[in-house]
Amino acid sequence: QWGPSVGANLWRTTGDIKANYDRITLIGFSQAGLAKYAGPGHWNDPDMLEVGNGKLTPDENRTHMSLWVLLAAPLLAGNDLGNMTKETSTVLTNKELIAIDQDKLGKQGYLIKNDEYFQIFLKPLSGGDTAVCLFNRGDQTREVSIDWKKFHIGSDHSLRDLWKHQPAGNTSAPFKGSIPKHDVIVLRLSK
Repeated sequence: QWGPSVGANLWRTTGDIKANYDRITLIGFSQAGLAKYAGPGHWNDPDMLEVGNGKLTPDENRTHMSLWVLLAAPLLAGNDLGNMTKETSTVLTNKELIAIDQDKLGKQGYLIKNDEYFQIFLKPLSGGDTAVCLFNRGDQTREVSIDWKKFHIGSDHSLRDLWKHQPAGNTSAPFKGSIPKHDVIVLRLSK
């Protein structure tokens, strides 16, 4: 609450992170309600990225990066940069996701749907675009069908899957996808 008044640019909002899925999701998904404290020049910091550390799966690494991007969090890589795998490098250097994190509007994303093991977050972006993250926190693959009208999103947006780097249809029809356990789909909606 007082960080910006003393000239701070970021502040930790959590205890220490660890390179395991349970701790990462506990920290990341507990940031609800903190969006009002984040904005250009002053950021909530849920601790460093653990992408490439421990025994995180590729899906869990994508979820971790996506969640921090959605939160407009500082992207501080906590891995050994000199010895990272190509897979880790690909996650940490995804330019389309980094653009979402670094968007000049500076908004932190927020929860718009919360089922027990499935969450949808929305993040407003500059220029009228929107990022939508579909998180499967369950232990089974989840089939999804997103009716954009339920979220008051018009039918005039194109969709781009930011992990696959490809178009994913438009909002005139429901988005359908399959999300493996502990994985995520990140979409950019553009008019």
